[in-house]
This record gives sequence, structure tokens and C-alpha cells, in this order.
Amino acid sequence: MKCLLGLALAGLLAAPAAAADETKKDGGYKVKVVRDVAYSDDKDADKERHALDLYVPEGKKGFPVLFFIHGGAWRSGHKKLYAPIGEAYARHGVGFVAINYRLSPQVTHPAYVQDVAKAFAWVAKNIDQYGGNPDALFVTGHSAGGHLAALLAVDDSYLKAEKVDPARIKGVIPISGVYDVNHARMEKLFGAEESRKKASPLTHVKEKLPPFLLLYADKEADRLGKQAQAFGEAVKKAKGDVEVREIKDRDHVSIIRKSAGEEDEVFKAILAFVGKHSPSAKPKAASE
Repeated sequence: MKCLLGLALAGLLAAPAAAADETKKDGGYKVKVVRDVAYSDDKDADKERHALDLYVPEGKKGFPVLFFIHGGAWRSGHKKLYAPIGEAYARHGVGFVAINYRLSPQVTHPAYVQDVAKAFAWVAKNIDQYGGNPDALFVTGHSAGGHLAALLAVDDSYLKAEKVDPARIKGVIPISGVYDVNHARMEKLFGAEESRKKASPLTHVKEKLPPFLLLYADKEADRLGKQAQAFGEAVKKAKGDVEVREIKDRDHVSIIRKSAGEEDEVFKAILAFVGKHSPSAKPKAASE
């Protein structure tokens, strides 16, 4: 799968880099930013890839949290690209955690999702120190990150390995996600057929999953719209709570790039989904 995210999202980095711990204000809640927090204490942890950034609504307690996994075809991408999106959600009372994880060719599956699980475990255990509600955690991600968000939710082995109850995930929001990687062209990333099958979220659909909101662009790349529809149908057959939404006038890149705008359909849909499924106080609507 070709990935142009590094170039297409570069505009999100136009603002100067923020300090390690700072406060921003631009309507709604003030935003406190904490960068480059290590989520792994393993002796061989990667200082850059095993790190996360937090965007939290200052002065609010018990807020829901979006746990965001970047895209980049499992080969590239970085959490810092998504600062404007994180700040937008935090202004509306929703915490946002953007993570890095190891990439190919340094590693292959299952290292990506193992890193994601370790990062989620850190958030589940520590987010209350920043004011977040550890019982209101929502997993989201774009493209390859959407794949990892879905896989984390449907294959509970990764969270169990981190001694985290999979029920801690209150909702899943893959954006232009990949739900089936069982193709020969994915062998370098996901291994032989049996490994690729295990790495495919579609393989693991079952009853009693968390609610899903599946978002994809009308000009989507690589038949990902059809994958989203197929995954949605599988969740429905398993009696799951799922909504599949096509976003008009968007492609694989613009669906995430434009979601930094607080009047954007993706931003509003995610805010509403979090409000619907969160046990904490509802976030401010984007129109407020």
C-alpha cells in the first residue's frame, strides 16, 4: 500500500514545535500539552517510538480520552503530525493521546500491535493523573492506525498480555482503516498466510465487542471503503453495535487532515460518538 501521509500531512506541522509541557488557549477549554512521555520501561525501549503525547483540557476532571494511532502503512508516520487534531478535541473537553510505535523494516507484525497495547496499558494506568477517566477510553487511528485500533479491540490477546481488561475500551473509531491484510503483498509486514490472517481484524469479529464507528472517504484508497463495509456487516452479524459512515468529498489523506477543523464532519461524528458512549460528563459539542 502506497502512503503519501508524510507529505500530505506536513502542513499540520507549520506551527513551531511546542515545549515539553505547555498550555494553549483557543476557545473552549485551555489545552495542556505534555510531550514525549515514555510508555515502556523495557531495557531495550526505543526513546522515540515508545513515546506518546498528551493533550488534555486544563481544569477538567473525569474527561473521556481518545487514544490515537497514526497511519503510514506500518512503515512511517509520527505522533507529532496530529497536534492540531489533539488540541481541537482537548478544547472540547476530550483528552487526546497520540502514540508512536515501532515500524518496519525495524520490526514486523505483531510488534506494531504489541507496542500499541503497551501504550494503551500505560494510559489505562496513568491517565487519571492528568484528569482523564480511565473508564472512558476510546481507541482511534487512521489507515494503518485504524487497522491497529480495530485489531486491539477484536483480538483481546494483546491487552491481556499487558494485564489490561479489554473491556477498558469503550469504543473504537477506525478512520480509513484496514481490516483484512491477508494478501501476498503484505507478507513482508505480516508474514505468511496464517500470520496475516491472525493480523486481520476481520478474522476476530465476535459477540460482545465495544461499539464501533467506521469512517472512510468516498474517494478512498485501495478498496478500503469496501473493507469497512465488510467489517461492519460482520460486526452486525455478531450482534454488535456498529455504524459505518462514508465521508463525502474526502480522500484517504484529506479525511484525516481536515479533521483538525472543528466544523468538519469527522470531528463532529467522533465527538458525538464519544459523548454517546462515555460514562463521564459529555464533551462540548463542536457547535458550542
